[in-house]
Amino acid sequence: MVKTGLDHIPFPLSKLLAHLCTQDIHYAASVFKQIKTPNLFMFNTMLRGYSGADDPQKGLVLFNRMRAQNHVQDFSLDRFTFISVLKSCSRLLDVWTGLGVHTIVLKSGFDLFLNVKNALLHLYCICGRIRDAHHLFDELGERTDLVSWNTLMGGYLFVSRYDFVVELFKKLHREGVVISVTTILNVLSALGETRNTSLGECLHVFSFKIGFFSNLNVVTALVSMYGKQGRIHSARKIFDEITVKKDIILWNCLIDGYAKTGLLEEAMELLTSMKHHSIKPNSSTLAGLLSACSATGALSISQYVHDYINEHRLPFDVVLGTALVDMYAKKGFLDKAVEVFNAMKCKDVTTWTTMISGYGLNGQANCAISIFDKMEDEGFVPNEVTFLAVLNSCSHGGLVDEGVGSFKRMVGVYKLKPEIEHYGCLIDLLGRVGLLEEAHGVIEGLPIERDATAWRALLGACRVYGNVDLAERVKRELEEIDEEHPADLLALTSTYAVAGALPRGGCSLERESHLVKEMDFEKSAPKKEAGSSRIELG
Repeated sequence: MVKTGLDHIPFPLSKLLAHLCTQDIHYAASVFKQIKTPNLFMFNTMLRGYSGADDPQKGLVLFNRMRAQNHVQDFSLDRFTFISVLKSCSRLLDVWTGLGVHTIVLKSGFDLFLNVKNALLHLYCICGRIRDAHHLFDELGERTDLVSWNTLMGGYLFVSRYDFVVELFKKLHREGVVISVTTILNVLSALGETRNTSLGECLHVFSFKIGFFSNLNVVTALVSMYGKQGRIHSARKIFDEITVKKDIILWNCLIDGYAKTGLLEEAMELLTSMKHHSIKPNSSTLAGLLSACSATGALSISQYVHDYINEHRLPFDVVLGTALVDMYAKKGFLDKAVEVFNAMKCKDVTTWTTMISGYGLNGQANCAISIFDKMEDEGFVPNEVTFLAVLNSCSHGGLVDEGVGSFKRMVGVYKLKPEIEHYGCLIDLLGRVGLLEEAHGVIEGLPIERDATAWRALLGACRVYGNVDLAERVKRELEEIDEEHPADLLALTSTYAVAGALPRGGCSLERESHLVKEMDFEKSAPKKEAGSSRIELG
């Protein structure tokens, strides 16, 4: 094209760009750079290419160039421009730039196009702005199509509002809109969390009637739903009866269902059966098993899985390695957890956080702080969960200065917003070492709505140190926020006992205990389950 001069003719050049953007965006960019006066189609082609490439940020830069070029050349932006740039915003989770694009869309009148509105709807949903998404959906009115419904349902699924997903599906069905595979997948995912068994069975029958059973994704979603609902036999029946070729994802769903139901031996049988069907397990297969083993305490199966990994020379990738570290740390085999951690060539923030939590869980708070420092030195950026693990380790290890320093670093350096769990750890840390008034000051200065969790942590610390005055103040605070619990009165009574004091108002300790006994625990709160421990023999 260069030799024959075709690279100066818009039509063949546009076709070349359209092809290159699907094959090699970098080469396409080098070609685009040589074009002196690109037209709207060329700009849109590059925008579409960047929106699906590794660096969608370049699409936003190109969009700004288009707006500047718009004043020089005689062409206007069109709906395809906005669809591509909104897709880039969605991939970057850049809701603020998306809001700016939304403003331009409104000013230019392109909000009349349904596909542009659907692109905006997707942006708000993927960024967790579900109220804005629903408001936008309501604005569409009768112009909504199945894409609009599926997008909003997916948004509610993303923010774990499962009941809304089900209600939207019912409304969609009442309005007679034709349902797609995506619709069914959204609802089945929600039903797995809501435990709505009757509607799940209806969708099972409905999927069979309209021919969705030939779709492997729908079958996998049904198996996953039944597994999450604890109806593993129904999941196994579907698995055994389907005629479509089973892939690794379907096998993983069934194995995960058995593991989470506590049927670990059956899950291991499936793992063996995979070999006979020439299906090679991946890290997700074994990570799910290891996670279940961590929860149930089945050490022998955990060791079998580890031996299986070594035997088949499966690499310790991020998913599998992190699951092994978590399993060994929770079982008290910290040396093995460290061994796996050090053997991992690739780590992510979750891996480091798991190792920090493992050290804290096994009473080695100083090591937790050291591994956190090493994490920062190697360039990993901690998140809210990481700092929660650090604070929890400091709390159990009594490391006041380190804990307070980590909390300040979380807010001051990384600009992360603490949640009530972070404040709870900090209060627990101060309370454990007797700094009760300091802990009280932290609660009073909480920048979030008052929460009973923080106050109860302080009440527990008052009981340990016998601080009656502060315990009574905390009890009154709990009453004011309507979060009174029978255990609060027990904690206050225990505080009197530790301090060797009588309750205020002339009420005797025996009278206080009598009041506790008379409380209706059946109606006030669920019963505390009896603690138990178990060991595995052989």
